[in-house]
Amino acid sequence: MKGNDISISKSTSLYPYQERDLNILFGKLKYASKGSRILYQLPTGGGKTRIFSEIAKRFVTDFHSKVMVLTHRTELCSQTAAAIKRLEVKTKVINSAVKQLSKKDDHHCYVAMVETLRNRLKQGMLNPASIGLVIIDEAHHNAFQKLLSKFPDAIVVGVTATPLSSNADLTMNKTYRELIIGESIASLVKQGYLAKPVSWRYDVELNSLKTGIYGDFTISTSDELYSSKAMLDLLMYSYEKHSKGKKTLIFNNGIFTSRNVCKLFEDAGYPVKHLDNRHSATERQDILKWFKKTKGAILTSVSILTTGFDEPSIQTVILNRATTSLTLYHQMIGRGSRSLPKKKTFTIIDLGNNIERFGEWKAPMDWQLVFDRPEAYIESLHIHSASAEARVIPSDLRAKFPNTLQLSFDVQEAYQQAMDAGQKSMNVIRNAIRQHVVMCVENSESIAQALELADELDQEIQWRVKQYGKCLGKVTKNYTDWLVSDYKSRLKTLIQKWMQKSLLKTKRKLKAA
Repeated sequence: MKGNDISISKSTSLYPYQERDLNILFGKLKYASKGSRILYQLPTGGGKTRIFSEIAKRFVTDFHSKVMVLTHRTELCSQTAAAIKRLEVKTKVINSAVKQLSKKDDHHCYVAMVETLRNRLKQGMLNPASIGLVIIDEAHHNAFQKLLSKFPDAIVVGVTATPLSSNADLTMNKTYRELIIGESIASLVKQGYLAKPVSWRYDVELNSLKTGIYGDFTISTSDELYSSKAMLDLLMYSYEKHSKGKKTLIFNNGIFTSRNVCKLFEDAGYPVKHLDNRHSATERQDILKWFKKTKGAILTSVSILTTGFDEPSIQTVILNRATTSLTLYHQMIGRGSRSLPKKKTFTIIDLGNNIERFGEWKAPMDWQLVFDRPEAYIESLHIHSASAEARVIPSDLRAKFPNTLQLSFDVQEAYQQAMDAGQKSMNVIRNAIRQHVVMCVENSESIAQALELADELDQEIQWRVKQYGKCLGKVTKNYTDWLVSDYKSRLKTLIQKWMQKSLLKTKRKLKAA
């Protein structure tokens, strides 16, 4: 069975690790008191749905009590119900179309979304006391907490790949009493149940990104960065170098970026489509059908395909975004991890410093620590790889240098490297000036335009000189003022020299043509 989708397999057999975890979980349920809450962790692609479907079946058979499965998306409702029905458990999806249940209702298992079930409970359509077990899929979502109080006597089993709540104020150890840890990603890869990842990462300057009220990077600042010419060029370069001709799924943080990405690949002649949550169910179905059947297809999307979507033929996942969410990081990469007989590896292209932030996808993870001490884990994440003194480049300034990927310059790091190499400290200023020269030259078509851009760098120059002064120790204001003046003078002199050479080279090429 290796190579098929574990979670929706038509086979009733379980893999050894699934059988082991099932026995552990059901052993807990046998002796659990009313209201007990258990959390089960297993990586994306490990077959969580297959396991909790079997739990539902055994619970109904052994305890003669009904089961409620809660999901957070419509697609997951139908997929989950189908998996449980395959085990010959009478299952009903409670969706918006279901207005009432027959008094003679003989279903043993129900599958519902939170809001739908809340409304049906208010209407008295279902008696909560008849439910002995509540299973929560994707349990890290906080919406489920609202309904648990409606089932005070039921045993609750939450299932997730990442036992870390998206709400820092509502940690998972406040809801669940115990964590059962399943097979690791590395083990599933070693045994062939998941494909082996091959990672390519590019260091991207993210200091223009801002975080929103929920802690992740905002769509607006992400759109601005990832729709810039420099980032679009990097995306195309990384795709053509590591994924050309492979079926590729691209994750973006905003619709604006995703549409720009789609146009980028369309203009280059690649088979590509864009998908977001504004597409109708029919449009989405058609696009996913096209993606499945088209060789070397590229699908650029926004969030919508992180859960409830399975396409084993995906060969590359491109993280064309940065995220501070560990769960989202694992979900995105997990879309490409399914193994097939002819697919033993898959490619990860990281354009958001995510691997640096969270570690390699298949690296060992102490999930018990994450569960027990989530605050400590979150603090340990390197949300920003730059130093605390890093200069945040204003968005309006960044917009004036669309062809430049790296606008910042770490003065303190450059100083330390110079000292370690036995170089003069002024080499730091020289290298800082040269980086500014490159920025002005590569975003200009004339010397005058390049010099105008140099004038826009006044605040950046002041900041760099200030950082350099901190490295030297005590420096006088007169010396700092002189450094700023000298920096600007040398910057403009070099710009003119470099632009003259660049223009001369262009003229020679035109003559040769």
